[in-house]
Amino acid sequence: MRLPVVDTRRCQLLGLAGSTALAAGGATAGALPMREMLAPGSGRAALGLVGVYFGLVLLIAGWALLGRAVRGPEPPVRRTLMLTLCLWAAPLVLAPPLFSRDVYSYLAQGAMVEARMDVYAYGPSHLGGPLPAEVAPLWQHTPAPYGPVFLALASAIADVSRAEVTSGVFGMRIVALLGVALMALCLPALARHCGADPAAALWLGALNPLVLLHLVGGAHNDAVMLGLLGAGLVAALGRWPVLGAVLVTLAALVKAPAALGLAAVAVLWARRRFGRKRAQARAVLGVLAVSAATTVVTTALTGTGYGWISALDTPVSPENWSLTSSLGRMTHRLLEGAGSSLAPLAAPAWHLTGLAATALAILLVWRRHRLRRPLYALGLSLIAVALLGPAIRPWYVLWGMFLIAAAGPDRSVRRAVAAGSGALALAVLPNGFAPDGRQLALATAGGLLAVLTLWCACLAARRGRTASAVAGSTI
Repeated sequence: MRLPVVDTRRCQLLGLAGSTALAAGGATAGALPMREMLAPGSGRAALGLVGVYFGLVLLIAGWALLGRAVRGPEPPVRRTLMLTLCLWAAPLVLAPPLFSRDVYSYLAQGAMVEARMDVYAYGPSHLGGPLPAEVAPLWQHTPAPYGPVFLALASAIADVSRAEVTSGVFGMRIVALLGVALMALCLPALARHCGADPAAALWLGALNPLVLLHLVGGAHNDAVMLGLLGAGLVAALGRWPVLGAVLVTLAALVKAPAALGLAAVAVLWARRRFGRKRAQARAVLGVLAVSAATTVVTTALTGTGYGWISALDTPVSPENWSLTSSLGRMTHRLLEGAGSSLAPLAAPAWHLTGLAATALAILLVWRRHRLRRPLYALGLSLIAVALLGPAIRPWYVLWGMFLIAAAGPDRSVRRAVAAGSGALALAVLPNGFAPDGRQLALATAGGLLAVLTLWCACLAARRGRTASAVAGSTI
């Protein structure tokens, strides 16, 4: 079936209107510094929340229509998609932090490194001063789970900004933007290697609402991890597998899940040796040696040590809504109600079950896809880590989604990923805190108002086309 031509400019304007409304609403309903936070019941905060979800639905609609244009008979060129990414991201660059307060943790941890404090032994509260008060209460006393590469970047930002909140947050957002830019530059090359459409890969992997909301708006360090991971895979696909191993290791020294990318580098390295078993063993040993050397040198240069390995369970909070944490809470309540002494073991048992299921899923995925589609296997593995692990945030699914955008073998996989992206984009409030009933009602009202606006616009456009057709037939 031949799809109709979609006006790319209208998609751009619709998404821009959405991101602008989102940023404007975030000025009163976002994850503002504590001194600027408004009471959730105030009129300005309520209006801001409505505006955020109004803009969010418009942005998702613009992205979905752009997806139709990408699949249509006259798809936009790469330059147009890059321009669209810049247009949609621009209002969010100037907005306060959105959907999470993690950027304040990054800045506080960077200030701790700058002050020669052990971020793997103490939480941001150990820093003292006004900055730790900006960190979400849950994370004020927990160590950093991030590797030395990211902590070095955060330390540099804290030094340049003198740990001042506004300039420090802007600096961290610039770092995240550089990561997003690197992601967007790598996606077409990865897609061409996998036989996918580069434009479709850019649409799903870079223009995705989750990228805009959480990597740009939230300034999450996942952008740096994914940018380095993508660059490493591009290098490994070319003639530089050693460079690929170095870059993927640096990505893992931002956040640990990127270490799975070393398996893809090893497969690609061995493939250049015609797939012989001896070549495969040498490739694995070579990747491990390069990774170990990179880790040792980087850790020595940054001076932060190896404490991040023992701090990897930091994101696991009691109220986390991951599958295993939710099952752990349910089992705990059932056992507690039955008077069983095993209740405290429920959550750890489910977390171990989730880790075992993750390992099994990764094993099966690589067994099936490692030779023909190593990048797709890596994407599925990262999705399994995000979904089956003990902690999950909406932006975690971007780990695998980024690679599935470039390496997904069929359209059904991409459709499922796109639908999941749209749903997860609506899952978190802009202030980064858990919602109450009133806030959910306001968010729903904003979304419904956007749907009504879009419906009215569609009716007006349809009537305009009908009137033009009638006038043309009359003439």
